[in-house]
Amino acid sequence: GERYMNFNWNTFIDLGMISAALLLATLLRAKVRFFQKYLIPNALTAGLILLPLYNFVFPHVGITSAGLGELAYHLLGISFIAMSLRTTRSTAAVGAHRHFSTVVALLSQFALQVLAGLLLTLFFISTFYPDLYEPFGYLLPLGYVQGPGQAFAIGESWTGFGIEGAGSVGLTFAAIGFILATFGGVFLINFGIRRGWVSREELTPLNESRVRTGVYPRNAERPVGSVMTTESEAIDTMTFNGGLVLAGYFLTYLFLNFLTWALGLVGPLGEELAVNLWGVSFIFAALVGLAMKHTIQALRVDHVIDTRTMNRISGFSVDIMVTSAIGAISLVTVSQYWIPILVLALVGATLTFTTVPFIASRIFTDHKFHRMLLIFGLSTGTLSTGLALLRVIDPGFETPVATDYTYAAGITFVFAIPFILSISLPVRAFVTGNIMFFWIAVAVAVAYFIFVFISYLVLAKGKAFAGPRHVWLRHGREEHQA
Repeated sequence: GERYMNFNWNTFIDLGMISAALLLATLLRAKVRFFQKYLIPNALTAGLILLPLYNFVFPHVGITSAGLGELAYHLLGISFIAMSLRTTRSTAAVGAHRHFSTVVALLSQFALQVLAGLLLTLFFISTFYPDLYEPFGYLLPLGYVQGPGQAFAIGESWTGFGIEGAGSVGLTFAAIGFILATFGGVFLINFGIRRGWVSREELTPLNESRVRTGVYPRNAERPVGSVMTTESEAIDTMTFNGGLVLAGYFLTYLFLNFLTWALGLVGPLGEELAVNLWGVSFIFAALVGLAMKHTIQALRVDHVIDTRTMNRISGFSVDIMVTSAIGAISLVTVSQYWIPILVLALVGATLTFTTVPFIASRIFTDHKFHRMLLIFGLSTGTLSTGLALLRVIDPGFETPVATDYTYAAGITFVFAIPFILSISLPVRAFVTGNIMFFWIAVAVAVAYFIFVFISYLVLAKGKAFAGPRHVWLRHGREEHQA
């Protein structure tokens, strides 16, 4: 009786499971104090609900986690296009110093985590885990600083070189990062307030009674989520904006195919680079999105794009992506490497906890605590966790911190491209057995570190090494209020 099975249901079975998990997670957040207190994103809860099911229950009925991984990969690209197509009124010149400071703070985490990850990997390969693969260390910054989609996409793209299960390891770092971002972030908020890192005036009165259920109450005034830019009888606004995004994703596919063909002409090395580029297709998705936006603006029809609808499309993609990414972790793979994962995760966490407040309190001139929180959230979770932490102390985004980040994000992204492309070097070391490629990758990370360090000295001026024993530098006055 397989006659009714002419249609493939797999994607919709996965989407159904993800949706059920997200709805259950939303209910838990609305009702259980624990989830509210620690601001645990619903997508993280939903992913952790699916994780044991996809690992131990669903395989018995023929449902595998392969589809989840694919969803995560594609939704990552789609969310990047939606974010790139947003039209923002530019006030970039005003805060050039602040934007650059944000870029330096974010890149510092990348540089530190790549260096720590690669050197620890080398240590493990030469001691307890001789069969560990050279690019393993990159999964730490990919999971923490970049996020689940990137960590999974890049890790999975190594399968072609004989590295199995790296996607799952990357997702594990991303999941640990989320947990760090939520619990660590809430800890930092309470610790910072107690230690006087942030003044009472600076905090938008923290309304303690406002329980963060994650759902607007029945009679609350609800913000506008998107506005119409087209007449529905002609084409729905959601269809039009969604159409732009999906068309952009298709263009990305065509562009990558063209690049693969062009690189194939170079020879085997070119083909290998091409495989890596498919792993980082989200970069090309973002670039295609920006190219589309500039074309639309040049044609003076940018009024048909609704930025808020693009935010909704991006939010929808990210929620489903995070849920499916965490649900797709293979516990079998992770259990093989649990010691290196744990060591790298702890070292990464320690670096982030100590260096983010240290750097932020010395290079920023205003809203230091707010900026530090956002950067902490971004360096361990994703943009949504960073913004969730910021929202705790700045509910209406009245400070310029969130908007400053949107400008800095583009610059950081461009700065990170050489980094992401250098990930193919340790992979090459693994394939050829030539450790030289590994050391070139380390050299790239060192170059970033030097760039970050010099920028830090320039931005922090006299404060660079003031109060070296203090993680948080107050405005030159070092007296301690109890």
